[in-house]
Amino acid sequence: MSLNIEIFKSENGRCQIEPRGRLDTHTSPQLESALAKLDGKEYSLQVLDMKDLDYISSAGLRCIFKARKTAVAAGASFLLVNLQPQVQKVLDIIKALPPHEIFASNSELDQYLHKIQKESLA
Repeated sequence: MSLNIEIFKSENGRCQIEPRGRLDTHTSPQLESALAKLDGKEYSLQVLDMKDLDYISSAGLRCIFKARKTAVAAGASFLLVNLQPQVQKVLDIIKALPPHEIFASNSELDQYLHKIQKESLA
């Protein structure tokens, strides 16, 4: 199976990446290349929407961890949303990402971002 990637960039510094299919040894270079083109200074919030990701291998995990590391080094946030149960299980087992960087839905992410912004104004 292949991997299709759509990237939605907004003018407010948010970028949403939507991979579809399998993220494995054969397809992870494709996602890695797409993520490497994102500028962490221009897109301070990078959201990996995994609603259509059916499978992830260790190569796929490395790709995500590398992208997160690059984004954080540039001062950006790299968050995951809409994980399929099988992908969520893999991340739960390896415990490699902080729980506050993984959200069940875009709505949950937006509520979190609203709360953070509200707290910063207080």
